[in-house]
Parts: sequence; structure tokens; C-alpha cells
Amino acid sequence: MSATTTISVTGTAPYEILVGRGILSELAQLLPESARKVLVVHPPTLRERAEQLRPTLLDALGEGADVLLAEVPDAEAGKRVEVAAFCWQIMGQADFTRTDAVVGFGGGAVTDLAGFVAATWLRGVAVVQVPTTVLGMVDAAVGGKTGINTAEGKNLVGAFWAPRAVLCDLELLDTLSRNERVAGYAEVVKAGFIWAPEILDLIEADADEAVDPHSAAFRRTVELAIDMKARVVSEDFREAGLREILNYGHTLGHAIEHAERYQWRHGAAISIGMMYAAELSRLAGRLSDDAVRRHRDILTSLGLPLTYRPGAWSQLLATMQRDKKSRGGMLRFIVLDEIARPTVLQAPDESLMFAAYQEVAG
Repeated sequence: MSATTTISVTGTAPYEILVGRGILSELAQLLPESARKVLVVHPPTLRERAEQLRPTLLDALGEGADVLLAEVPDAEAGKRVEVAAFCWQIMGQADFTRTDAVVGFGGGAVTDLAGFVAATWLRGVAVVQVPTTVLGMVDAAVGGKTGINTAEGKNLVGAFWAPRAVLCDLELLDTLSRNERVAGYAEVVKAGFIWAPEILDLIEADADEAVDPHSAAFRRTVELAIDMKARVVSEDFREAGLREILNYGHTLGHAIEHAERYQWRHGAAISIGMMYAAELSRLAGRLSDDAVRRHRDILTSLGLPLTYRPGAWSQLLATMQRDKKSRGGMLRFIVLDEIARPTVLQAPDESLMFAAYQEVAG
């Protein structure tokens, strides 16, 4: 087993993120000592692994404890109020108290849901996140953003609720297909564009190695992306300032996800969103042609999409205007002045936004 890397989130809601291979056995040590009951929220694909966790957790919790499993739909289908209510029902029937805990064991959608369930049960119980996808490890499970979707948009209902800890066991990624890993890896690429150019250098050196969960390059880029998010949320837990930079590529990306009824992988939509943000940055006179070309080359080398439907602009614009990142009806985009120099572009002219879209309309 490789050494465990510990990355700390500081600030108003401190906790630690553990990264390594074969470290799932450390989960029990991360639960509150006071917990007598634990709800493990997991997707159907992880039913067997979740059941294997039960005896270990029961042994750690001691006599009279209980570990309950809540199997929920995978991906965005699980982020619905009906699914949250199902989890609340299990907790209510088991008499969960404020000293008990929730474990989110799955991809980013599962950890979003588990965090929201924990944040809202008795106004907040402990949650330990165990992300099992690249996206979950570098983004969704870190930072304390929790939420569910509505018919009107993604993550419009939610709460800021910091986890007690996050456990990233890279062995859990070994069974994922390359497409699944690459889709989640889009958030790692984002971290390279807005914060840590070393990520981009490693991808350019060997894109296949960068997405191989057994490689040193993969672990290095994932740890850099986690460290970036940990530093950002340490300074700005509630997205009052610096944390906004994490939305690079997400304004259009979320609108595409909504247009596709969440049938697209998050990373595919965010890849197009980043390409759009780069083009918007260039047309606004901020980003060089070479930096835009670097976006295109890196995303292409990973097999991520760069374009979306030409006739979809009106629908996407309407969805973006409802986005929770808008303020006073004004759209806000994270753009780049240069690689690793993100800034806010507020209320850009609609003709500028449309021109940028034409650059990614395939």
C-alpha cells in the first residue's frame, strides 16, 4: 500500500482529505466517536462494496450500534428531493440523533446527496465522504457544497455543510472505464487552467499516463487538483469571493447538462464550457490565441468534446440566466487573463457571448 497523502482544509470548517491506494479500511477511524448509527448512502453498482463495509464499521462502533445502507439511483437521477426523503425516512425510523453520521459512498452525485441529507437531518449531522470517481475526489466531495436538482436547474436547492473528513482511495478507480475516468478528469484539467499549470504540463507530456490511476502522473495531478480546491475553500467556504474561480467552464457547462436532461457526463459538458470560457476570454481581449489553442489541444488529447449544437444558444442562454451564480439578473463568467490567472467577467454583452458560442458550435 502506498503512503497516504493528507491534505488539510483550514478556515471556519477544517477537516482532512486522505489520498492513497488501499486506504478504505481507514474509514471507521474517521467517524465520530459518539456515533451509534451510520447511514451509508451508495449507488446500486456499489451494493456489494457497501455491504462489505458494514462489519468493519459495526466492529468499530461497538456493541448496540447499527449501520444502515441506503441504495439510491446513480448519477443525477439520485439528486432529487424524493431520494433525499427516502434517506430521511430511513434515519427517522432508525431514530438517528445529532451524534450519528452519514457516509457518502459513490460518485459526485451521491456525495452531493449524502451531504445534503446530513446537512438537513436535525439541522446537521456528521458526514464522511468516500468518493469513488475522479470527479467526486477532486471536486464534489471536497468543499462542503451539497445539493439536489429541481426541474428548473442543477443544484438550485442545497446547503454548505463541511464533511468531517474525505477519504480518496485510488483503488476504487481501477474498475472505472477510461471514458468514465476521463470525464471526471475534466475537473483536474480545470484546476490546471485556473491554478496549477503543472497539471497541464503532465498531460501534455503523456495524456494516456495522466489518466491511468496506477501512474505517478495521475496521482500527482489528482493531488494538485484536490490541494487547489482545499486552499480555495479554506479561504472562501461560502463562495463569497475566491471560490468563484472554481466555476470556470461551469456556467455554460451546467446549461448543457440541463439541456441534455443530465444524460451527459458532467466532465463532457464542462469541457465544452471551458472551451467556451476560453473563447469568451479571447474575444474580451484577455486571453491569447496560444492559450486558447492550448485548451483545445489538451482537451482533444484526452478525448473530451469541444463543441455543442449550433442552434441551442437561446435555450442555453435562458438556462444560464437562471443560474445561481447570476447576481441581480446579470450573468457572471469566470474567464482567464492568462493560464492560472482567473477573473470575473460580469454582464458581458450578449453579442460577445453569442460570438464565443459560435466558436464552439459544432
